[in-house]
Amino acid sequence: MKLTKILGYLGLLASILVGLGEYFLHYSPEILGHAADYEFFKYVPLEHLTTGHFLAVIGLPFYFAGYIHIYRMLKSGNEMLARLVLAIGFIAFAVGGIWIGSRASIGHIVHLKDAMDASTYQHLLTHYTDHMEVLVQALRVIIATLSVVFVVAILKGGTYYRKWMAIFNPIVILLLVFSTMFWASGLAKHLAPIAMNVTHFILFTLSLYQLKTKSHEIH
Repeated sequence: MKLTKILGYLGLLASILVGLGEYFLHYSPEILGHAADYEFFKYVPLEHLTTGHFLAVIGLPFYFAGYIHIYRMLKSGNEMLARLVLAIGFIAFAVGGIWIGSRASIGHIVHLKDAMDASTYQHLLTHYTDHMEVLVQALRVIIATLSVVFVVAILKGGTYYRKWMAIFNPIVILLLVFSTMFWASGLAKHLAPIAMNVTHFILFTLSLYQLKTKSHEIH
């Protein structure tokens, strides 16, 4: 249980470091309403792009530790489903790592808009969208698939999770975070740029809480 706890805290650390990194990469007071052609990046200072890039890159590997934590929490119920959650989690953050590693570069390109001709600039944006932005769409599908397996594994029983934890699967938490855009726009402009990290901060916090509860029951 000690190792499982440590791995959970490393996952929590990942959500904080990558969340801070993504906040530096994406946030400005003008973020809402400037999504087209990545225009929001022109309001993000270049030094923030650099800081955010390295914070995210440093923090990302700890997400893999976090998913090993989740695997260990699930495996007593159904080993195959637990391994499937682990595998999908690794795929998710391998894809996510490639995407987030590209954000400082596209941000810098947006800052250089006036230094190049319009057709070259648009070609670079189109190339980025086709090769990198598509990854974040894929990531959401992967996380949705992971969430289904996560729910099934918990509902089958025998895991370290109480069955109510199935409600707090990643895709439901992610949708809740994005829903703030409709009922709390002032909060949404801070949460939306780092939604996946907020999602996993909540997920790992609840998971560690359930581990603590389970440990008390055993003792």
